[in-house]
Amino acid sequence: MSQAMSLASRVRIPEGILSHLLQNELVLLNLDTGVYCGLDPVGTRIWQLMQTQPSCPLQQIVDALIEEYDVDKARCIQDLLALVARLEEKKLIEIST
Repeated sequence: MSQAMSLASRVRIPEGILSHLLQNELVLLNLDTGVYCGLDPVGTRIWQLMQTQPSCPLQQIVDALIEEYDVDKARCIQDLLALVARLEEKKLIEIST
């Protein structure tokens, strides 16, 4: 990513990304690269929130997670940014700042 990611950044799920729920884990597959990734239940919820609009702001995801889970805001932000960076690295999402 060329610019610093922040809560104002937006995430988009590109074409060619498949997702499938297996038990309590969501499996993601990039059809173009063959890269896949598994998400735990919280990661699965984050993915669902990313799907709510074509270009979802990270702040909106943080707000929803804080409302749904008993989590410290700073920890939530830290964990979300780490997951988003990992998904972007695997080309499973795109980020715009």
